[in-house]
Amino acid sequence: MILKKISKFFKRIGPGFVTGAADDDPSGIATYSMAGAKYGYKLNWMMLFLWPAMVSNQEMCGRVGLVSGKGLATIIKKYYSKRMLVLATSLLAVANIINIGADLGIMAASMQMLFDFNYFYWLVVAAIFIVWMQIIVPYKKYIKYLQALSFILIVYLVTAFLVKHDLNEMVWDTFVPQLEINLEYLMIIIGLVGTTISPYLFFWQSAQEVEEQIATGEIKDFNCKPITTNGEVKRMEFDTKAGMLFSNLIALAIMLTTAGTLHANGIFSIDTPQQAAMALKPLVGNFAYILFAIGIIGIGWQSIPVLAGSLAYAISESFGFKEGLSKKFSKAKMFYLIIAVATGVGLLINLVGINVMDALYYAAIINGVASVPLIAIIIKIADDERVVGKWKTKKRHRRIALTTLFFMTMAVLVMLWQIIVR
Repeated sequence: MILKKISKFFKRIGPGFVTGAADDDPSGIATYSMAGAKYGYKLNWMMLFLWPAMVSNQEMCGRVGLVSGKGLATIIKKYYSKRMLVLATSLLAVANIINIGADLGIMAASMQMLFDFNYFYWLVVAAIFIVWMQIIVPYKKYIKYLQALSFILIVYLVTAFLVKHDLNEMVWDTFVPQLEINLEYLMIIIGLVGTTISPYLFFWQSAQEVEEQIATGEIKDFNCKPITTNGEVKRMEFDTKAGMLFSNLIALAIMLTTAGTLHANGIFSIDTPQQAAMALKPLVGNFAYILFAIGIIGIGWQSIPVLAGSLAYAISESFGFKEGLSKKFSKAKMFYLIIAVATGVGLLINLVGINVMDALYYAAIINGVASVPLIAIIIKIADDERVVGKWKTKKRHRRIALTTLFFMTMAVLVMLWQIIVR
């Protein structure tokens, strides 16, 4: 009975679940670790706030791809402002490449920490392997690989349970928002929002819903109109809710781990997730330390392809290139070259000595700026009969998305103010 339920669950998950897991990339792990170390349990409530926000935004993106058979960039280009598309794609390119660079650097440092040997060796190996897998492995196998890697994040649930917590404080701070009126606290909130609701997730999930339909033979290629059923929409909704819940549970587990160890022992500042892992070693033992590092490496293999792939979808759709992981390299050369170039530039970021944590700070700013107009236009697209026909987004998702848009707009204004006054 249990095995049947597990099998049924795996059949129902897809693009939404992979997207949710990719949101907890190594740079996201760094942000969550820093939040837990700095403020303990005080920011736990953010994960409860962000789950419905993520579900609403990603559900609209998934709905658009599922019903229209088109990627998000194609729809913006066809029905809305081309200038908006150019601006959004440009910001997406800069933010994604910086994120790829940071994630590669964090992965390589984690592999060096566990396996020793040269940092640059692991950096090059990771970059080459990631690009090679996307080009060589057929889509049906590759998406299963990404789904399997998503579950590596469960190690963070294990580490959270290995740590002793002040249960009363933890529960109180999780369900009762703890607010501080100071710029540093506001900036860490913005960092959490920026690393959780990011434009690359929008482009990736809408395109992956199309890829799934191509893989199952429902449509032949991108831009072919599929026949949408109520069952398919419900599957997408379940998949998205499950993926975003999983993403937020893992983020909460990382914050709990560093709050219960680093913060509780007077370690309030860390610069990298490697520091967080090393600090766990004397506090809770080798097992938690190894699990924390393995999580960084494993999810890096999963999330970097999503970052590079989402950019390839956006640029290919903007310029009319053939796109899709379901195509062989010879059929979509520009699409795969964009993936390779984005990953290669991310590699170079580490070779020229750019500070990874500074780069992540600016990537969060770019993601925040790009998210605001994109969320606004996604809300409009998901309610546009020309795009989704009768399958308009539900009113509650629209209301939550509008609330998210307001919150993100305020966050961007705070970030811009911070840049001006620095």
